[in-house]
Amino acid sequence: MTDTPIAPRSRKVRVLATLGPASSTPDMIRTLFQAGADAFRINMSHGDQQSKIAVIDAIRALERELGRPSTILADLQGPKLRVGKFANGPVMLANGSVFVLDHDETPGDATRVRLPHREIFAAIEPGARLLLDDGKLVLRVIEHDSDRIVTLVEVGGLLSDHKGLNVPDVVVPMAAMTDKDRSDLAFATDQGVDWIALSFVQRPEDLWEARKLIGGKAALLAKIEKPAAIERLEEIVEACDGVMVARGDLGVELPPQSVPPLQKRIVETSRRLGRPVVVATQMLESMIKSPSPTRAEVSDVATAIYDGADAIMLSAESAAGDWPVESVAMMNAIGDAVERDPAHGDRIHFTVTRPDPTTADALAEAAKNIAATVSAAAIICFTSSGSTARRIARERPAVPILVLTPRLETARRLGLLWGTHNVHTRDVAAFEEMVAKAKRIALRQNIAKAGDVVVVMAGVPFGTPGSTNVLHVVRIVGDELKGYRGPAEV
Repeated sequence: MTDTPIAPRSRKVRVLATLGPASSTPDMIRTLFQAGADAFRINMSHGDQQSKIAVIDAIRALERELGRPSTILADLQGPKLRVGKFANGPVMLANGSVFVLDHDETPGDATRVRLPHREIFAAIEPGARLLLDDGKLVLRVIEHDSDRIVTLVEVGGLLSDHKGLNVPDVVVPMAAMTDKDRSDLAFATDQGVDWIALSFVQRPEDLWEARKLIGGKAALLAKIEKPAAIERLEEIVEACDGVMVARGDLGVELPPQSVPPLQKRIVETSRRLGRPVVVATQMLESMIKSPSPTRAEVSDVATAIYDGADAIMLSAESAAGDWPVESVAMMNAIGDAVERDPAHGDRIHFTVTRPDPTTADALAEAAKNIAATVSAAAIICFTSSGSTARRIARERPAVPILVLTPRLETARRLGLLWGTHNVHTRDVAAFEEMVAKAKRIALRQNIAKAGDVVVVMAGVPFGTPGSTNVLHVVRIVGDELKGYRGPAEV
């Protein structure tokens, strides 16, 4: 561990960077962290499990070296719907022609192709749309039975083997997890990742199996990328630990103009219910090939930050693009610039986050208000489960949130939470010890300096999850580090 703690980020929004062929070496992971990456996403759709062990080990090695908890999210592939193969290569589907999807394993042609997903045949209805190849081709269902779906080609084009299929107009009764997902989930939890992202969530019930298989070893994040999920959004958000606005498939299954208001709705709902929310997909898409983004992309990222998203995510930009470091640095720079805007504080509070009628929620709201009134340098909270930190972050205070926890897994999971600087430290046994440690670590972590006022939140008796009942305002004096025993204390 380095003797000098790394300075906390100056911005509160988190940057989640996807790792891939362009960014999986230890040196590159370190460089991405230095450029501004706060957490790392591992996409389980690509590569094999064995290749990901070295990536996870490199992230944890950097954690040990820097003394800062690292956050790893494993993103499961989910059930991918695809058509079968064609006999003579790609076929052209003409507008107005009839095209059939069936169970016949014979390679397809310009009139038909196999669809190996029986659940769709049971759920589909006349008039429903089928979208092929990321929405480039549009079919409208004319009639169907248990073996055939007859469609009219509304938007034609070239169709080739195994192209993806989206069914936006009906809820397909498919399990949210495939055999591959179950294997990847078991692998990821065995490797000690901090978050599991579940793809194509349609209903809160879709989360149950993943929650059971995780068994408390990681936090569960629901990816909202199906229109059906919007109909039960609050239930889904309440059933998970975090949410991702996955705009890729959401933008395929819905008109493009529908996505921005839905993004705001998902962010608002997640914030109101106290779940960290990640905005993802195509945020700096042009930086896959260009060293600088378009002005529209910068505005898109800024909008998510003004809306109060906990984290903004890079996908191919950092995983497979030509400019992974520059992409992360640009995210970092946009976050800094937006949060320096004097209007930022007002805009993130457009979302009203009313506290629940609990002592912990009341104290979290009070901590934000007191910190503003007395010009505190930080809010410091002791937490075992992380719930106190989530309550404070939901209020979006103007000052940093220093989180002290005796559980390393809690410190890691909070890496996606807005405004937090997380420290894994030994537990405390008495009120005076709590106050002394809070002040000492605030100085040591460069969160506050001598003469500053800080607001401290904790639960008494200590070590009891969910017992937050203390709010304490204290001034740091110049000799708080006297008798400090070095990094081993933390």
